[in-house]
Order: sequence, then C-alpha cells, then structure tokens
Amino acid sequence: MDVLGAVDTVETGHGPIARALWYRQLERYPSTARRVFYLGLVVAATIVLYYQLYVAGAVAPQILAHYGMSFRFYVDITVVGNAIGAFTSVLAGLADRWGRANMVAYGLGVTALLVLVGVPNAPNSWAFAVVISAVGFVEGIILVATPALVRDFSPQLGRASAMGFWTLGPVVGSLVVSEVASHTLSHLVAWQDQFVICGIVGVVVFLAALVGLRELAPELRDQLMVSLRDRALIEARAKGINVEESLRRPWRQVVTRDIVLSAFAVAVLLLIYYTAVGFNPVYFETVFRFSASKANALGNWFWAFDAVVLVAVGVVSDRVRVRKPFMLVGAAGAVVMTIIYLGKATEPHTTYYQFALIVSLLAGFLAIAYAPWMASFTETVERRNPALTAHGLAVWGWILRAVIAVSVFVLPYVVSSTNPLVQYAPLAAKAQAIEKADPNVEIVLAHEALFTELAKYPTSKIPGPLLNKAIKDVGLKDLLAVSKDPHIKSEVAFFAAHASELRQVEAAAAATPTQWQHWYWVCVGGELAFIPLVFVMAGRWSPRRAKQHALEHDQLVAQELAALGASGETTSATR
Repeated sequence: MDVLGAVDTVETGHGPIARALWYRQLERYPSTARRVFYLGLVVAATIVLYYQLYVAGAVAPQILAHYGMSFRFYVDITVVGNAIGAFTSVLAGLADRWGRANMVAYGLGVTALLVLVGVPNAPNSWAFAVVISAVGFVEGIILVATPALVRDFSPQLGRASAMGFWTLGPVVGSLVVSEVASHTLSHLVAWQDQFVICGIVGVVVFLAALVGLRELAPELRDQLMVSLRDRALIEARAKGINVEESLRRPWRQVVTRDIVLSAFAVAVLLLIYYTAVGFNPVYFETVFRFSASKANALGNWFWAFDAVVLVAVGVVSDRVRVRKPFMLVGAAGAVVMTIIYLGKATEPHTTYYQFALIVSLLAGFLAIAYAPWMASFTETVERRNPALTAHGLAVWGWILRAVIAVSVFVLPYVVSSTNPLVQYAPLAAKAQAIEKADPNVEIVLAHEALFTELAKYPTSKIPGPLLNKAIKDVGLKDLLAVSKDPHIKSEVAFFAAHASELRQVEAAAAATPTQWQHWYWVCVGGELAFIPLVFVMAGRWSPRRAKQHALEHDQLVAQELAALGASGETTSATR
C-alpha cells in the first residue's frame, strides 16, 4: 500500500524537519496517488500566485482614484512588473540545476506577505509600484518552476491533461479575482480588502506547499518518459545518468528556432487574454458604463469557460495522442470570436448577457489551443534535451513576459482616450447624477450663452428683446423653472469649474470605442501569427500514426528493460 509521504521515496540522510522544509527530492518515481497529490499542490500554488498577480486589475479604477494615479502610470507599473518577470524567468532556468520545489514553496511565502502586508499599506503610488514589481519578480520564477514540476510528474501520454490542470492556475486565478470582487465590492468598499483576502489565501497555500511539495531527483527528471509503463526503465537508467554532463552549455541547446518561435507564437496568441486580465473591468466600466461588480462578473464567464475547456481538451488530446489539430482549431475560433467581440465596441446597447456569451466562446477557443500547446512545447524541449526542461520554459517565460510588457506599454497609445475616462470618472459621475436629478441643469447647459447673458441683469431689469429671445428659445415654462430652482447656481458653477475636464471626458467617450477596436485588431493579428508557427513544434497530426508510434515505443522499452536485466525492478516498481 502506498502512503503519501512515505520515507523511502524521499532523499535520505537528513532529519524529518530538514526533509519537510528543504530536502525535497524523491529517489523513486511516485505512484499515481502520490503523483496526483504533488500535481494538485502545484496547481493550487499556481492558482494562488496568479490570484495575487491579477487582483489589482479588479480594482484598478479604485486604485487610480485612491492614489490620484494616471492610467499611464498604472500601465507603466504593469510594464515594469512584466519586464522584471521576463528576466527572472531566465534565472528560473537554474531550476534544472537547483531544483524546482523550493523555488515554488518559498516564492509563495514571499508573494503572500507582499500582497497581505505590502500593498494595503503602500503610502503612495511609488510604494505601490515597488511592491507590485516585487510580486512580478517572484512570479517570473514560479512561472517557469511550476510547469517544470508538472512536466516532471506527467509522462507525454498524459501531458496535455496535466498541463490543462496547470493552466487552471492563471485561469482559475483570474476567475477567483472576478468571483471575489463581484461578490464583495458592493459591501467591502475599500480596494485594499481585496488584497488582504488574497494574502490570507496565499499564506494558507504557502504552508501547504512548504510541508507537502516534493520533486524528482535529477537522475529521474532528466529522462524522457512517454507513458507510465516507462517507470521501471526510468528508475533503472537513473543509476547511470551523468547530471552534470546533461547540463553543459544549456542555453546553446534550448535557444533554437523551434523553441523560440513556439514561445513567440503563444505569446502573441494570448494578447487578448492578457488584455482581459488587466483591462476588461476598465473597458466595460468606461465604454459600457457597467458597475465595477458587473464588469468583474463578466470575467466569471470568461474564466469559468476557459477552465472547463482547458481540462476537457487536455483529456481528449491525450486520448487521441495529437496536439496540433487542436491548436489550429482553437486559434481559428479565437480569431472569429475576437472579431465579433471587437465589433461590439461601437454598439453601446450590447447587453451583459450578449457579452457573457461572446467572451465565453472566445475563452473556450483559446483553451482549445493552449492546453495542447503547453504539452507540445514541453515535448519540443524534450526533443532537444529532457534535462533542460526548465531552461526551455525559461525561454518561453522570457518571451511571454517581454511580449506582454511591450504590448501593455503600447496599449495606452492606441487607446489614449482611456486616461481621461478613468482619471475624471468621479467628476463625470457627479455630472451625470446632477443632470439626472435636476433637469433644469440640462436647460441651462443647452443654452449656455443665453443664460450667461441673462445673468448680467437682475430679473426685473432684463432688456425686452433679450427676454423675448429667451422665451422663444427656451420656452416660458422652462425659463420660470430655472429662475425658481434654488440649486441651479451651484450646479451650473460646478459645470463651469470643471468644463475642461468634462469636455475631455465627452471627447474621450466618443473616441474610445474605435480606439479599443484598433487594439483588438492587434490581438487578431497575434492569433493569426500563431497558426503557421504551430508547424515548427513537436507532435503528430494523425491519431492513427501517433498510436502506432506509442506501440513502437512500448516495444523498445520492453527490449531495453530486458537488456538491462531489470525484471526484478519492474515487479517492485509496479506493485
């Protein structure tokens, strides 16, 4: 009977506390139950990490108002965070030499403290920027270490399913952000509360990972494992693996055309995804005037459909043993749905549920492409050298974060109208409230020059021609209503004092739908660019040929086991 945490699978020679907190290497390939447990911890860690990374997007308008921060400055924080993450992704390539589990466990502890304590207590916009950038620093490392762990614990014939679950990290992290925000923003008014909730969750998962997370010893993880039937052979070979030799000149081995182009392909495919993560609440609040909770609730649809399809398509991809057809179908569907989505930008009466349907289908097609892509990418790296999985993922992490940083930097120049819409949102809201409560203000604003002239005279001394013109243009009834309104002077004074800002809001509101359309066309271009780059990756197109290849591999494994005289090991390893 296999028990989780059995001592004989953990690196020996150290005490139980040291094994729990630092020495995490497994000397034997774990059984299915143990493997699922470790994979579950990795997925939970990834979900929490991305929850921490994305939570700011849910309350971006409130953060901007709190610090008096411009939209441009907020975007620059995101750019810097992604740029830092790009370079720490490269550092995470050292996980091939130093291991992955400690990077993940202790990285979670650092981000939990930053989110729980650092962000809510940031005294100004610059302090906020520093803390968010620090989260990006750690995220870049975990971005590489967690999928490397998933690859280690999942043979190729189960890789898409495992990567589908790993991809639940960013997707469910986004879903948790939307779900928590949409259900708490109405009564937890302070935006800092969203970070406190997130930080508490992070501490809990950090403690679980600290005690429970393990990883394979280098001699085991540095080999190619096609199916679980390879387990005995992997353990038999491990005795003869020269780890140092397999890690020589790592970057020369992984900075290759197939790996680099594959990483670039998925980075541009996901432009629409990262736009949704960072800016969908702003988009729906400024363009369609949805409330903060309603704008975040749309994210629930996006992330929920994405999560379900990721797992389902991963299972199907493993069952039929192919990746590329799924990638092409997913990308083509994403192109169609993004074009439909961007068309709604200039249709202000589009309803909440119409958007819910569109974003759900868009998310589903992205998931159809992404889970098989993750599996195929790790297999593309293994084709070069299975011992350099983390280095290959580091290339992916660097390119992904670099593309995101550049795109986020460019976005405010394409959608330049967003800054006044966000910056002057409180003034615009007050102006709308005044106009709704007091229709007399609209009368004055519609005839501003006339009422400016009338204000020069006492009511009893208005020249006859001017009075006649006022009655003709405005109407006697409305003219009397304005003259008797006790609040009209202060309300008109408000509009006069903020005329410049309100004109900017009005002009921006007219321009922003078209500008967002321009940006979403950029996202369509990224989705189209993904399609031809599928052909450089590892993997077969035909399920029949893939099945035949798996059978041939099983025969080779059996022959090699026989040659190694490993029948005894086979028996013990598979009990």
